[in-house]
Amino acid sequence: MFDFSTSRSIRWTFLLSLVLASSAFGAEGGSLRGTVTDPLGAVIVSATVELLEDTSVVAKTTTDSAGNYLFPLKKSARYQVRADASTFQSTTSEAVFVTASGRAEVNITLATQTLTQQVTVTATGTPTPEAQVGAPVSVLNADQYRYSAEVQDPLRLVPGVQVTQTGQVGGTTGLFIRGGNNNANKVLIDGVPADDIGGAVEFANIDAVGIEKVEVLREPNSALYGSDALAGVVSLTTARGNTLLPLLTYSGDGGNFDSFRQVGTLSGAFRQFDYYSAFARTDTQNNIPNSAFHNGTYAGNFGWKPNTANDLRFTVRHVTVSANQPNAILLYGIPDDASVKEHDSYLSGAWNNQTTDKWHNQIRYGGSRLNYNYTDYAATGIYDPDEDVYLGAPVNLQGANGYRASGQAIFQYGASYGESYPNDYLAPSKRDFVYAQTDYRVSPHIVALGAFKYEDERGSTLTSGGTPTAIERGNYSYTVQLEGDLRNRLYYTLGSGLEDNGLFGFAATPRASLAYYLFRPTNSGWLSGTKLNFSFGKGIKEPSIYYQSISLYDILNALPDGSELIKQYHVSPIGAETSRTYDGGVDQQFGNGRARVSLTYFHNEFTNGVEFVPQSALIALGLPAASDPAVQYGAAVNSQAFRAQGAEFATEYKIGSHLFARGGYTYLDAVVQRSFSSESQPSYNPDFPNVPIGAFSPLVGARPFHRAPHSGYFGLTYNRSRWYGSFTGTLVGRRDDSDFLTDAEFSNSLLLPNRNLDGAYQRLELGGGYQVTRSFTAYTDIQNLLSEHYSEAFGYPALPLTVRAGVKISFGGESWQLK
Repeated sequence: MFDFSTSRSIRWTFLLSLVLASSAFGAEGGSLRGTVTDPLGAVIVSATVELLEDTSVVAKTTTDSAGNYLFPLKKSARYQVRADASTFQSTTSEAVFVTASGRAEVNITLATQTLTQQVTVTATGTPTPEAQVGAPVSVLNADQYRYSAEVQDPLRLVPGVQVTQTGQVGGTTGLFIRGGNNNANKVLIDGVPADDIGGAVEFANIDAVGIEKVEVLREPNSALYGSDALAGVVSLTTARGNTLLPLLTYSGDGGNFDSFRQVGTLSGAFRQFDYYSAFARTDTQNNIPNSAFHNGTYAGNFGWKPNTANDLRFTVRHVTVSANQPNAILLYGIPDDASVKEHDSYLSGAWNNQTTDKWHNQIRYGGSRLNYNYTDYAATGIYDPDEDVYLGAPVNLQGANGYRASGQAIFQYGASYGESYPNDYLAPSKRDFVYAQTDYRVSPHIVALGAFKYEDERGSTLTSGGTPTAIERGNYSYTVQLEGDLRNRLYYTLGSGLEDNGLFGFAATPRASLAYYLFRPTNSGWLSGTKLNFSFGKGIKEPSIYYQSISLYDILNALPDGSELIKQYHVSPIGAETSRTYDGGVDQQFGNGRARVSLTYFHNEFTNGVEFVPQSALIALGLPAASDPAVQYGAAVNSQAFRAQGAEFATEYKIGSHLFARGGYTYLDAVVQRSFSSESQPSYNPDFPNVPIGAFSPLVGARPFHRAPHSGYFGLTYNRSRWYGSFTGTLVGRRDDSDFLTDAEFSNSLLLPNRNLDGAYQRLELGGGYQVTRSFTAYTDIQNLLSEHYSEAFGYPALPLTVRAGVKISFGGESWQLK
C-alpha cells in the first residue's frame, strides 16, 4: 500500500513551486501563440493562421520566418487555431480556454494534402507525429471503426497483429503481436494497465464505446511501460467533450441471434471544463446453446484547465460482463453449463503542468479493480460410473491438416478427482500506481525525459474447496530517455527502463529507434518521402498469480529429493519472461503523395517463457504426482523459448477525395526452440504412431499455437456528405493448435497432430450509414459476409452471417462541433 506520510513538507514545497512557476508562466501576456511545422518538424513560413471563437474567425495572421504566429486576446473564451499552407492539409487545433490576461501556446503540425499521419504518444512518451517515429506504430481514430461494438474489430486491421477468439461474441479473445504470446502485451486505458497481474487481457470485454483513438506499438516498450510490454503496447484513449452546448446522443440497433445494443452519450465543454460520459449495453444469445453474452460499459472523461499551464483530468471506465461458457462444443458435442462474471474498473487522475516553455511535468495516479468469477454450475456430459468421469457426446473430428479421429472425450471429472459442483474459480486483483514524468526541451531538436513509477499489485486465486493463494508485489520503475532529430531528417529515440519487480527483482530494458529520410515527402513527383526505419528493444513480463502459486521450483524444493531434481532438470525459481526484438524497413510515398507503401523485417526472441507442465510430464520425471495434491494439477516453470521473425507489408492509397483504400500482409516464421513440457514427454495417437503431438504445448521445432504464417487485411472506405460506407476483410492462413483431448480410456486416440490443425478463413465485413437529417442517422453493420464456417481456435465455431441495423439520434451541440 502507498505511504505518503514521510517527507510531506518536501513534497508540498515541490508542488507549490510548480504551481507558482506555472502561475507565472500563465500570467504573462494575454495572447495565444505557437509554431506551425510540417510532419518532419520543419517550420512553415508564411502559413495562414486563423483564430476561431465559436467557429467564427475573429483574427487572422501569417507565420514569420521562424514559423511562429501570435494573437493578442481581448476576452476570455474557448479558442481554436486553424492553419493552412500551400501543398499541406488545413488543420484545426483542439479548443483551449484562455483568459483575457492569460497566455497559451498551441503548436500545429500540418500533414500533406493526401495522407494524414497521426500523433502518437505510445512510442515515445511525448506527443510525436508518426512521421518522426522510427518504431512500428499504428494509430487508428474513431472514424476507422465507426460502427464497431468491440475494440478487437479495428485491431484485426493492423499489420503484424492476429486476433483469436474462442467462439462467438464474449468468447475469450487474445491478441498476438508479431508472434508473441497473447499475454505479452501491455494494454492501457487512458494510461491505466488493463492487464491482469501477469499480462492477461480479455479483449472480448473491451467495448468500443467512448474509445476515440487506438494506438498499437508492435515491439517491446518496457523502457516506458515496465512489465508486460513484452511483445507490444496497445493504448486506448477516451473521447473528450468539445461542444459549447451539451451534446446528447442515443443509438440503438438490433440484429439476428437476439442481438441488441444501445449507446448513450453526454458531452460538452464550458470555459475551463470539458466532460464526456457514455454508457453502452450489448446483449446477444449467439447461435449455439448456453452462449448468451451481456456487457454493460460506462466511460467517463472529465477535464479542468484552471489556466493555460495546468491541466487536470479524471477518467473512469467500468465494465460489467456476464458470459455463458459453452466450451469447445465441436469437440464435446455438448455445451458446458458454466458462466463467467466480471466487474472491472479503471480509474485515472492526471495533472499536466507546462512549467515553462521548455519544461513539462506530469503526475498520474491510476488504479484498476478486476473481479473475475468463473462458475461451473453442474457436471455436464454422459456419466461413466466406472471411471467417475463425464464424457462428451460421440464426435467426428477433422483438422485442416486432413487427420481424423472419432470417439468421446472426457469432458469433466467426478468427486473421486476432487471435483465438486457448483465449482467456482475466483481471481480478484487490484493495482494502484503513481507515475511522475518530467520532460525538458534542451533545444529545438532535443528532448530529455525522466520518469518514476511505483506500483502496488495485490491479487489472489481461489478454487472451490481449495486454499486461497494471495500475493502482493511492490514494483519500482525508472525511465531515462533522449529523443530528438538532426536537421529534421534523422530522428532518434534512445532510452532504458530499470525495473525492480517485487517477484523477480531487477531488470534493465534498453530501447532505441531511428528514422532517416533519404528524400523528404512532397505532393509532387512519382516517388518521394523515402523513410528508413530501425528499432531495437528488450521487454519483460511478470508471471501471473496462478503460475506463481504452482511454481515447479517450489513444489520440487518441498520434496525429499527435490534438490537433486532441481539440479538434474535445471529448474529455477519462477521469474520474469524476457524478449528481444529488432526490426528495420522502408516507408515510401509515391503517386504524387497519394499513396504510401511500407515494408518491414522483424526478428523477435522470446525467452524464459512460463510454461504449464501437465501431470503426465511430472510423472515422467519421477515425481509422486498421483499422491501429492500440490502436483496433481501440474506445475509452472520458466522453460519455453521461441523465435518469431518475418515481414510486414502495408499500403494505403487515396483513390479520390472520398474513397480511401488500405491493406497489408504479414509473413510470420515462428519456431519453438525450447519447451520443458514437450521435451519431457511428447504424446502420440495410436492411429498415427509416427507423429509426435504436443498435447498441452507446441513441440520443439514446431510453430507456437494460433499464429498463422500468412495473414492479411484490406479496407475500403467511402465518405461523402451524408454517406459513409466501408468494406473490410481479415484473411488468415492455417495455424498450429491442439484439441487437448483425452478419450474415455485416458488415452490419446482423439489427439490430432498440431501442424495446420486450424483451417484458414476469410472474415469479411460491410458497414455503412446515411445521415437523414442533422440529428438522425441510420446505419448497418454486416459481419462474416460470406457466412463462412470457421473456427479461430479449434473446436470453437465463429458466428455465421451477422447483421446489425439501427439509428443514431443527437440533440444539442449545435453551437460548436469540432472537426
